[in-house]
Amino acid sequence: MGTTTPSETDVVRRRAGARPDALPVRERTGPAGDTAGGRQRADGASADEGSRTVGLPGSPIAARAARQFVRTTLTDWTARELPGAQYLTERLADEAELLVSELVTNAVVHAGTAVELLCRVDEDGPHTAVVVEVSDHHPARPVRGRHDAVTAEGAGRGLQLVGALADAWGITYRRTLKTVWFRVTADSPETVYEPPVEVFDADRAGPGGQATVLMSPGPQRAALRRCEVERLNHGALSFLAEASDLLSGQLDADQVAALVAQLIVPRMADWCAVWLDDGGDAGVPRLARVWHATESRIDGLRELLVKDPPVLTGRGADGQSTGAGPWPWPGEPSGFGSGGAALACPLVSGVRRHGTLLIGRAGLVRFPDEVVSLIEDLAGRVARAIATADAYSRQERISRVLQRRLLPGRRADVPGVASAVVYEPREGAWAGGDFWDLFQAGPGRWCFMLGDVCGSGPEAAAVTGLARPVLRLLAREGYGVGEVLDRLNRTVAMEAADSVAAVAAAVVEAGSETESQPGYREESEQARFLSLLYGEIVPHEGGGGGARCTIASAGHPLPLVLGTDGTVRAVAGPQMLLGVLEDTAYESESFDLAPGETLLCVTDGVTERRAGGLLFDDEDGLVRALAECAGLGADGVAEHLRSRVHAFAPTPPDDDLALLVLQAVRP
Repeated sequence: MGTTTPSETDVVRRRAGARPDALPVRERTGPAGDTAGGRQRADGASADEGSRTVGLPGSPIAARAARQFVRTTLTDWTARELPGAQYLTERLADEAELLVSELVTNAVVHAGTAVELLCRVDEDGPHTAVVVEVSDHHPARPVRGRHDAVTAEGAGRGLQLVGALADAWGITYRRTLKTVWFRVTADSPETVYEPPVEVFDADRAGPGGQATVLMSPGPQRAALRRCEVERLNHGALSFLAEASDLLSGQLDADQVAALVAQLIVPRMADWCAVWLDDGGDAGVPRLARVWHATESRIDGLRELLVKDPPVLTGRGADGQSTGAGPWPWPGEPSGFGSGGAALACPLVSGVRRHGTLLIGRAGLVRFPDEVVSLIEDLAGRVARAIATADAYSRQERISRVLQRRLLPGRRADVPGVASAVVYEPREGAWAGGDFWDLFQAGPGRWCFMLGDVCGSGPEAAAVTGLARPVLRLLAREGYGVGEVLDRLNRTVAMEAADSVAAVAAAVVEAGSETESQPGYREESEQARFLSLLYGEIVPHEGGGGGARCTIASAGHPLPLVLGTDGTVRAVAGPQMLLGVLEDTAYESESFDLAPGETLLCVTDGVTERRAGGLLFDDEDGLVRALAECAGLGADGVAEHLRSRVHAFAPTPPDDDLALLVLQAVRP
């Protein structure tokens, strides 16, 4: 793959403890699949004493071929007793096989090219390591990472697993190749990796007197079993820490199920299934994830498990299953492999059961106690991750419902007046603080509003939920623009005073804080104020077109009118925010909106859009942007201004964005 030059970019990421001299540097003099000094094998791969390469097609079979290549390579090195082979543990082989599968899948899916694969051994006594490089021919396409919008089935999961399991990893971009490499280091010279064989174990003989377990050959069996127990004891905390890191922050229960399956297979089991109790059909658990070390057996395993989901009957005082227990090996083993041991474990967080985890290992009579304990601990962490994801999903659904209820159901059609609205809550907002409405208040009379609650979150949504219905009620009772604002102002001010009084009473009753303490001020400041543009529009009669507008601004960016000659003028004066002073009197202004003229109302998410130290409305920026809209219809004006606001800064807006356009149509 060529040595790096000063003009090439090499991005290296290392886990804590990785040695700085452990980077995979390799010369290559021939074409793909040929390594300097190597000999060509009959299967197309080339090999030398400590390095082997192969080319794989960019097709769905590449991942399976990569796993077979790595497993065969390590088995061959062990059989040939090459230097360092005595340190190639089964854990190391399992991790290398898992990671190369993820990276090759990533390369095939996201790069779409053929793949070059290198596997080599760095022999350094107990620090012997296996280094694997996966290269594709799409260097211009970056590798997707953990923060990209990819699911657990894609590239994000692959790199998360590499970061969690590898001792060091990195990405190298060259002119014609992009290489992702990782290094996994042996942890004990005692546990020698050898292809497992079936042997008789009298200690585990069942009722029929026969028991088959997976063990290494003859004289190494006892040492292997002792070493496996020791590795489980010493590696459990590391494994659980890796699991916690991968599961933390996951906001989708199906993604949690996918990740836990990838953690368990093939490190601890040959296959894994996860059921979720998420209120499916008639309360039946849903089989969310099935995974097998051999993909061709996944469908057969799924068909069997769907027919017979695990129902754990052992219950504790709280009605939940008490822990992991053996489960019958599913029938029809030809569907996914020979018989073995299966273990079912409930996924319980607090007093709620979220699902069931089922794992299986071929050739075992039962799982060792150490593995059972580890699975139970892992299941608790998985259950908490699912509980977090479920809570987020419920909150998201509530937010969507509130968002829909806080917005008007439809925009009224005003005769002779075209309208357009842009409404975009800020990214990640629980519920927008901006709101708008356009409705008929009586015969030949329509009302419109554009408001902004000072703040965000549930408190802002509560004020929004108060303002709109009060405005609609007052408008339909026949009150004028100024009178509507007077009454709404008193309502908001009284609600704010009641909120402060309630907080003060709660603090006094609790006896834990005073007005001078930060917590008191924070609670008191949740009383929200409101800025608002509110007006009436009455279309002119007689077929001449145009309309009579009456409008008032309460602490809001002033409304602008774009004339037919391209000039822009403000049509209202500034007044006090709503909810600040209860006895404030508001005044309205009236004007004629001539045919072809456009009335623009915006929130401060438009005028205060920031780019460095500049605001969008600095030096009459909004006036200039509106003047550029001469000759456009209402929809064109709205879209032009939306585009200008977004293009003003490279980052997304950090506030809600709302604007209302009313344009008198020429008859």
